[in-house]
Amino acid sequence: MLRTLLLTVLMSLSVSIPAVFAEDKPQAATTSDTPAAPTAVETRDVDKFFDDTFNNMKEDLETAKTDGKKGVLIMFEMEECPFCHRMKTTVLNRSDIQDYYKENFRIVSVDIEGDVELTNFKGETTTQKDFALKDFRVRATPVFQFIGLDGEPIKNGRLTGATKDAEEFMQLGKYIAEKKNEEMPFTKFKHEQN
Repeated sequence: MLRTLLLTVLMSLSVSIPAVFAEDKPQAATTSDTPAAPTAVETRDVDKFFDDTFNNMKEDLETAKTDGKKGVLIMFEMEECPFCHRMKTTVLNRSDIQDYYKENFRIVSVDIEGDVELTNFKGETTTQKDFALKDFRVRATPVFQFIGLDGEPIKNGRLTGATKDAEEFMQLGKYIAEKKNEEMPFTKFKHEQN
């Protein structure tokens, strides 16, 4: 009962937080006297962010290699997670985010409370919740974990919690895709970008 109450309170707080969209950002000055028109970003069904999977991480990794991706992105989530919901409704549903991430990564979702059978990167059969807890020590959600084409977690390639906005999530994707994660932590990369 306490868990339900806490989740309800957290959900109500996260829903009231205003989302930052591209059209809300200040525009750069233009050379003419006419102000720049705000850039609208198309929103899509959030399911288009994720790739179809049969819960076989080994096969997903092979597909990523075949498709020329830079790795696999796993979003560890759970149904009652208000921060997962906020990410899906304000960030992961954006066309610019979906296009960039789909170009660079194979993207799968894992329910940390799920009893669905899953094959891990070593080819061993487990469940979604055991995979999340035992292989990646995920206890809170969301967690975004990048996996290299060797089947191992990418250095500095894990983000626990929601990003503040779509721009920060885009920075995360570029940080990994451009291999800046091998040079510095994500906080330093963000600071240099701003």
